[in-house]
Amino acid sequence: MENLNKHIEHTLLKQDAKLEDFIKLFNEAKEHKFLGVCINPAYVKLAKENLKDSDVKVVTVIGFPLGANRSDVKAFEASKAVEDGADEIDMVINVTAIKNKDYDFVVNDIKTVKAACKDKPLKVILETDLLEKDEIKKACELCVEAKADLVKTSTGFVKNGVGAKAEDVKLMYETVSPYGLKVKASGGIRDKEAAIKMIEAGAERLGTSSGVKIVS
Repeated sequence: MENLNKHIEHTLLKQDAKLEDFIKLFNEAKEHKFLGVCINPAYVKLAKENLKDSDVKVVTVIGFPLGANRSDVKAFEASKAVEDGADEIDMVINVTAIKNKDYDFVVNDIKTVKAACKDKPLKVILETDLLEKDEIKKACELCVEAKADLVKTSTGFVKNGVGAKAEDVKLMYETVSPYGLKVKASGGIRDKEAAIKMIEAGAERLGTSSGVKIVS
């Protein structure tokens, strides 16, 4: 498969990452012409500065990794990230609200963050490891209702979680693609074979810390 690099958001969300790890990430993203980098909000300005002469997008995560922050706090976090130069926002859905079938809350949570993103695309992380198939489908439908731009599988932070599964990506794609939303697969994508499997299942984007290995 050609142009795999243009599907990849080169990711570093580790709690103990050092400055040199970020610089390495940015340099690799420029060298391999990855679509974007995905980093925590505190490093958006650093990313923007290091990537200013490239086409690499700066993506950051909001309400990460649990999604259980108040909606207004998520929105504040998103607005600050956009001010700092974020090109795209990945927010974590409130999983408890999905489990409780509190669907109005979920829609309003997403809408509140979407408004704070201004014109920047919003992805919603569903945390598929914690959801049943019918809950994944319902979460996707709520993302459509709330006018998100993409749905995303995972944070990669669920203990003993698998992360992205092709069957989940396919279900997500089939649910949201008729409405113009795209899918990002993330979590556990560590080689070219896995990356291609996700794209064939319907993923437009791949969030992975193994981007260099995948394209090499």
